[in-house]
Amino acid sequence: MPQPTPAALPLGTLVALGGGDDDALLALLCDLLPTLDTPVEILTTASSNPARTAAAYEKAFHDLGCTAARHLPINQRHPADTPATLRRLSRAGLVFFTGGDQQLISEFIRGTEFLTQLKHRFQTEAGFMIAGTSAGAAALPERMLVEGYGWRALRKGGIQTMAGLGLLPDLFIDQHFVERGRFGRLMHALLAHPTCLGLGLSEETGIIIRSGNVAEVFGDGIMMMMDARHLKSSNLGRVGKGEPVSGQDMRVHMLVSGQQINLQTRQVLAG
Repeated sequence: MPQPTPAALPLGTLVALGGGDDDALLALLCDLLPTLDTPVEILTTASSNPARTAAAYEKAFHDLGCTAARHLPINQRHPADTPATLRRLSRAGLVFFTGGDQQLISEFIRGTEFLTQLKHRFQTEAGFMIAGTSAGAAALPERMLVEGYGWRALRKGGIQTMAGLGLLPDLFIDQHFVERGRFGRLMHALLAHPTCLGLGLSEETGIIIRSGNVAEVFGDGIMMMMDARHLKSSNLGRVGKGEPVSGQDMRVHMLVSGQQINLQTRQVLAG
């Protein structure tokens, strides 16, 4: 029986930060742009105060010399698929998702022509970048965590996951990872989705993923990588809601700036 052809790896670059102060992230993004007048679209879809958030990011990008950075509103009053919005997407060199509530990103962007075109550009254009911080980072891959706190995250029903934007398959990115004690909820998520890789980003810490393959850590904190491919004896399917969950042989790595992982083989590379 013929084997399915593996999906081609994307040519674009994805950058994700775990939240907190993002001055270093914005400087990095400006350095990665081919020119400082490359169009940058700032999406505040996740924000509870999009106008204030947009103004702050526009000023920050402009102060760094990226004078073509502009707010691109997508929310209940600004649909994603207007001709003007799609034109701006077609010209952008960087699409940047701010923090807030990642469920809003899913609500207003999943299922749209905007997302179809965003994925196509990410898949086919080597110079195209997508970036996000905090909730904007969590929403980028195939799956995202939207609930799970403290000890409750280690009991069945104590977390909730949903579909993200789907830019990279079989992946969770969790944000504010160390600062908000989210180890348990990411581990629980991998018990439920053992084919996924889990990346827990501390604040002021992020990853650059080039060509959908190698992820390099940057920033001042740690990234925790969890791999459940070799998971054994998880009780998740046998216990009732509110009961503690368990699993054996989940692999965990702690990585710092400069270290890399191969997302396909899940190997830690020299760095």
